Amino acid sequence: MPKQLKKRSRKTGLPPGALVHIGEKWSEKARISVMQYNDETLREKELADVRELTVPSDTSLITWIHVDGLHDTAILAQLGEKFDLHPLLLEDILNTDHRPKMEDMGSYIFVVLKTFAADASLMAEVKPEQVSLVFGSNFVLSLQEKESKLLLPIRERIRQGKGKIRKLGADYLAHAILDTVVDSYFSILEDIGDEIEACEEDLVNRPGTAVMKRIQYLKRNMIILRKSVWPLREAVAALERSESPLIAESTNIYFRDVYDHTIQVMDTIETYRDSLSGMLDIYLSSLSNRMNEIMKVLTIIATIFIPLTFIAGVYGMNFEYMPELKWRWGYFIVWGVMIFIALFMLKWFRKNRWL
Repeated sequence: MPKQLKKRSRKTGLPPGALVHIGEKWSEKARISVMQYNDETLREKELADVRELTVPSDTSLITWIHVDGLHDTAILAQLGEKFDLHPLLLEDILNTDHRPKMEDMGSYIFVVLKTFAADASLMAEVKPEQVSLVFGSNFVLSLQEKESKLLLPIRERIRQGKGKIRKLGADYLAHAILDTVVDSYFSILEDIGDEIEACEEDLVNRPGTAVMKRIQYLKRNMIILRKSVWPLREAVAALERSESPLIAESTNIYFRDVYDHTIQVMDTIETYRDSLSGMLDIYLSSLSNRMNEIMKVLTIIATIFIPLTFIAGVYGMNFEYMPELKWRWGYFIVWGVMIFIALFMLKWFRKNRWL
C-alpha cells in the first residue's frame, strides 16, 4: 500500500511558504509548454526557462502554461514571481499529498485536483497524481507531477478550434481541465465495475483466497478514490457558487455540470463500496457454511460409529464366561447387527435430510 504521507518530515522546522517538493521525482527535467490563443490566433511553444514567458496585456488572448514535473522548485519560484502567486499557494502545489480544494485569492483562483492511474488488472492500487490549477483573467497555469496524455484532448480542441474553447475566456479553459479530470474517473470506475462483476461470478463458482485478495484490493482502491473525490465535490461546489469576477455567469452552468458529474462519481463509489462489503460478507458466510457442512459430515460419521464402537468394546472385553464367544455364528451375527445399525442410521439421517 502506498504511503499516505509522503516524507513530510523534510519540512520540519522550515518557515511557512518554504518551497520543498513532497512526492516522487518522475523525470529528470520538468517540461514547460505554453499555448496562447483567441478566436483568431494560436501560438504554441515549449520553454526551457520561465523567464522566456511573456503574458500579453491583451485580455482577449488566453495564455495556458502547463508544467509536467514538480520536483524543480526553481520553476515554481519563477512562476510565483511572474504571476504574483502567494508563497503558501506554491507550497501547496509542491505538496503532492494535498487534499483537493479551491481557494479564491482575489486576482486568481487556485484548485487542487487528483487524477489516477491503475494497471489493466486492477490488482495494483490506483495511484493518485496531483493536478494543480491556477487561473486568472487571461491565464491558466496547470501543473502535474508527471507527463501524461490526460489533457491532450483539450490541446487538440484548441488546435482545431472545436467548440467554444477558443471563443471563451480562461475560466472556460479551467472548466475544461476540471471536466477532463472528473471524466477520467468514469473510465477507472468502469474498469472497477467490470472487475467487481467478475469477482461476483468467481465468488459463486470458485470461492477461495484468490477472490478474497481481489476483493481486498478493490476495497482499498475504493477508499483511495473516495478520499480524493469527496473533497473534490466540495471544491467544485465552491467554484459553482463563487461570485468571483474571474468566472463569467455564462461559465457557471458548466461548473454546475461538472458538479453533477462529481456527485455521480461519488454515488458510484459508494455503490461499489457497499457491493464489495456485501461480497466480503458473502465470502465469509460461504466459508462458515462450508465449515459447517464439513463438521456435519464428521458428526454423522462419529454418530454412526458410536453404537458400533460400543458393540466392539463389549465383545472385546477379556471375560472368561461370555456365552456369545462359543456361538458358531456369533462373529457373523455381530457383523450383521453392526451393518444393520449403520444402514438404519444412514436411512434415518437421509429421511431427516441431514445428509
